[in-house]
Amino acid sequence: MIKMLPFLFVLLATMSGCRENHGPMEMTPEVAVVTTKLEKVVMTTELPGRTSAWLVAEVRPQVSGIIQKRLFQEGAPVNAGQALFQIDPALFEAALARAEANLTTLELKAGRMQELLDDKAVSQQDYDDVTAALKQARAEAQTARINLKYTTITAPISGRIGKSGVTVGALVTAHQPAALATIQQLDPMYVDVTQSTADIQRLRRLFQSGELNRNNAGQKTVELVLDDGTVYPLKGMLQFRDVTVDPTTGSVILRVVFPNPREILLPGMFVRAILQEGVNDRAIMIPQQSVSRNPKGEPYVFIVDAENKAQLKQIVLDREIGNAWLVRSGLVPGEKIIVEGMLRVTPDIEVAPVPFEERKQQEQKINSGAQAAAGTKK
Repeated sequence: MIKMLPFLFVLLATMSGCRENHGPMEMTPEVAVVTTKLEKVVMTTELPGRTSAWLVAEVRPQVSGIIQKRLFQEGAPVNAGQALFQIDPALFEAALARAEANLTTLELKAGRMQELLDDKAVSQQDYDDVTAALKQARAEAQTARINLKYTTITAPISGRIGKSGVTVGALVTAHQPAALATIQQLDPMYVDVTQSTADIQRLRRLFQSGELNRNNAGQKTVELVLDDGTVYPLKGMLQFRDVTVDPTTGSVILRVVFPNPREILLPGMFVRAILQEGVNDRAIMIPQQSVSRNPKGEPYVFIVDAENKAQLKQIVLDREIGNAWLVRSGLVPGEKIIVEGMLRVTPDIEVAPVPFEERKQQEQKINSGAQAAAGTKK
């Protein structure tokens, strides 16, 4: 081992001299690129909102009395006209019997007065008094029948009923402010979203300049994202945009109607609605990974020019769409944007561009071959 040391020193010195004479071997860095092109992109916006029931009815008594029965199950679906509460009808039955007895008496009296009037035995005034009393008795009997009917409190609409506000034995009064129960129809469902007036003015300018075109076929179609991030499976339709601006928020309300057959949507849920703004027929999209930022936070990309040299180019971004950026300005169609290999790139350095999709396919083939070889060894 000691005899070999002089030989090793000579070998190392020879290798060092070679590096000093010839310098390091330089290689042109290979980069993956995509070529910019004009695309047709549907522009969307995501707005916050809350759900509300299609119909809401607060059940209140129309006559006063003691609740005798509760005839529904809390939280269950009910149909319009279904009995919900029973008020003790005894007093109202007695009032109806009294009104009908008085009506019968006056009807008989009016018949006799008619005969006497024909014989000139009574005055016209006496007859008119009896007929007027008869009309009043008929109205009182009709009122008594209605009041007796109102002792059975029924559902004004179909829907799902909430908790009961009273128990059996409670005293209720006609037209009281506190509701006995609330019924909500949940299919379909309203979603009220807010949109700022600044956003509305921005869209108006884009339409006027021709940068955006209206997509009449799909502009009223709305998608919904629930508060847990899942996408609601059914799409809604934009019903109207309010014309009054909320002075506290500077926004207007947009109302969307969504079908809700499985009652996934419940009143008061926080949701996000995805609305179509329009169609950009001349959009330039670039992968997010191709964009870098300088210390000021300004975005830029590296492009490959006609001489295969990398050039830095400042750009202005509009918004994120999926895994790509929509470019507002700074790029034109036909430019080669560096997507991978940017860490080895500096301005004016010569590079070897390879189409990004082609490189991706090669990597997939290599990975597939490695996995197959590993499986064979096992």
